[in-house]
Amino acid sequence: MSDQPTSRPPTNLPRVRTDLVDVYVFRRSAQAVEVLQLRRVEADDGHDLHGTWQPIMGHIEDAETPAQTAARELAEETGLRDESTEFVRLFALEGIHPYYLPSRNAVMMSPRFACEAAPGWEPTLNHEHDAARWVPLDEADEMFMWPGQRACLTELREILRCERG
Repeated sequence: MSDQPTSRPPTNLPRVRTDLVDVYVFRRSAQAVEVLQLRRVEADDGHDLHGTWQPIMGHIEDAETPAQTAARELAEETGLRDESTEFVRLFALEGIHPYYLPSRNAVMMSPRFACEAAPGWEPTLNHEHDAARWVPLDEADEMFMWPGQRACLTELREILRCERG
């Protein structure tokens, strides 16, 4: 045994959090695959995303799985429910893209999902958003803020390309 006192890890280290999900809604048209973006209104949770265009995002609640959270947030933020005729499918994206959130001193590792909506479907926005827009998937990279969001779009493009054969 060493005579050196044992040191404790610093208490100011960032925590790892996995309690947030993203959902990338897409639909197919005759011209292209389009991705939904929602413009955030001012939040009361200390994160100022006001005026930014985002995918659907939400926190996992007690006893929810990430997939259940994705479905709930999809319904709350856009009105699209898995039992509706406009709902095609919801599936997990494989990539986890960690990022540091200074306001919470946390490294976030968010499960991410994609949801296909029927052609022509339009969202019904809740109080968290004041506008929605559809952007062509092939042009969407420059319209999302963060590298992890762009990586999700790359993964979605690859999945859809593989499905076409």
